[in-house]
Amino acid sequence: MKTLWKGAVSFGLVNIPVSMYVAAENKDLKFHYLHRECMNPINYHKFCSNCQREVKNEEIVRGYEYQKGSYVVIDDEDLARIPAENTKTIDILDFVDLAQVDPVYFDKSYYLERRRGVKKPMLSL
Repeated sequence: MKTLWKGAVSFGLVNIPVSMYVAAENKDLKFHYLHRECMNPINYHKFCSNCQREVKNEEIVRGYEYQKGSYVVIDDEDLARIPAENTKTIDILDFVDLAQVDPVYFDKSYYLERRRGVKKPMLSL
């Protein structure tokens, strides 16, 4: 099974090196649309309903709809400027009752396995 992430679970002064795996595999069927006459896959065409024409890839931008029909354009430079905190630690701050967690967050399940042979990180004060 492929490791999805390697890091550590930390709570208080306890630090446990772990590997994360996907707990369930998606077994959904995926169908392709085929042209009945020649059995070739149907291509995906990008079409602008306002201009009534097919649009080339270089004419397409990403936009976020902040209210119905109103968009702000987001480009690669905007995404690159987003500060990303990339950490290898899952910090457990508190525990909650299962009933307090909305089931919408249970879309995917993962499991953690303690990594053997990893030295405990040094504590720095």
